Amino acid sequence: MSETPAELLRLRASIDNIDAALIHLLAERFKCTQAVGELKAAEGLPPADMEREERQVARLRQLADESGLDPAFAEKFIGFVIAEVIHHHERIASRTE
Repeated sequence: MSETPAELLRLRASIDNIDAALIHLLAERFKCTQAVGELKAAEGLPPADMEREERQVARLRQLADESGLDPAFAEKFIGFVIAEVIHHHERIASRTE
């Protein structure tokens, strides 16, 4: 069996580091959205804000395009994140009713 090329090992290490950074960034994002959910519940605001979500999707599609990332992929990704955030906000709201 041949040895794994050094360049492949280097690229895989970079991917691992990027994956770790993404997880840490998502955790920070969810800490912020959790606080938003608590504030919305305290103020009697709905868990979802469709106008904000539409603006976010458009903004992230543009950022993706500028960065050389498929905007459709970016939209799917942020759509998944937004759905999870709304689910969290609904749970928070149900605790305060």
